[in-house]
Amino acid sequence: VQLVESGGGLVQPGGSLRLSCAASGFTFSRAAMSWYRQAPGQERDFVPSSFNAGRSTNYADSVKGRFTISRDNVLNTVYLQMNSLKFDDTAVYYCNAQTEHDYDYWGQGTQVIVYS
Repeated sequence: VQLVESGGGLVQPGGSLRLSCAASGFTFSRAAMSWYRQAPGQERDFVPSSFNAGRSTNYADSVKGRFTISRDNVLNTVYLQMNSLKFDDTAVYYCNAQTEHDYDYWGQGTQVIVYS
């Protein structure tokens, strides 16, 4: 199983970034795909998830209305569109897959820094 994140970087407050997570090694369409983030010195926190092959989503309150999770079940990729970024969004963002067999996998993370 591989989860490879990309798209992180530096952005100013109010800006946007789009993260991608390319998955392989499991049945992607049947997996719940989520994004988590971890700021320095803090625990890893849930951001959004996509399940039921993308028909259902769930968001942390802190990102509702600003972030959008989506997925392409042909390309086996999950995306996180992040708009109206704030300083508090600075973190390492991790892709997570929970497979149909309840196995849990993580990507290596991609850094997002919001700065002015």
